[in-house]
Amino acid sequence: MARSSSGAIVAVLTAAALGGVGFLAFQAEAAPDRPASAHAAAAAGKDKGEQGQDAGKGGGAAGQDQAKAANAVPENSGTGLRVVYALGQKRVWLVGSDNKATRTYEVAPSTVNPPPGSYAVTSRDPQVVGSDGIPIEHVVRFHKDTAGVVFGFSAAVDGSSPKLDPTKKTGGIRAQPADGRAMWEFAVNNTKVVVVP
Repeated sequence: MARSSSGAIVAVLTAAALGGVGFLAFQAEAAPDRPASAHAAAAAGKDKGEQGQDAGKGGGAAGQDQAKAANAVPENSGTGLRVVYALGQKRVWLVGSDNKATRTYEVAPSTVNPPPGSYAVTSRDPQVVGSDGIPIEHVVRFHKDTAGVVFGFSAAVDGSSPKLDPTKKTGGIRAQPADGRAMWEFAVNNTKVVVVP
């Protein structure tokens, strides 16, 4: 009997001690001079983030509209499935048969621009060396002018922009590797390419 009584006493004392420790921990956590717990801080940060998103929805909508307008497929660029290249914006659009852009991205042109007009993809190469000596991939050519300058889209394997030599007339239009791959998959031979000012 004495053994079971002492065991019960130990159990009661252990429970009381654990309860006391828990109570002290609770008080310490709630103390005004103590920073909020990580969980509480995360919750507070989430609330602030949501408020910021809500506050930004009104002001951000105008910015989003401006971005959409800047990235809209240029007017007078034809209809149907096509590649559109805007010289002034240094931007390309891959446009589906529904006249909606499936992708748009900035490019780095070379020293000579193709004249505005409508062309078609004439040849493609998976990988060659560019006129600046840099290995390039996903080459999609669409025009050769009377001076022999060949115009085409490509991407440097290392992602670099062309090193322009103003004494050389070249027509390469470079994109980033992911954009070059998208062009390669989109613009098969005879795909229309429209160059606008």
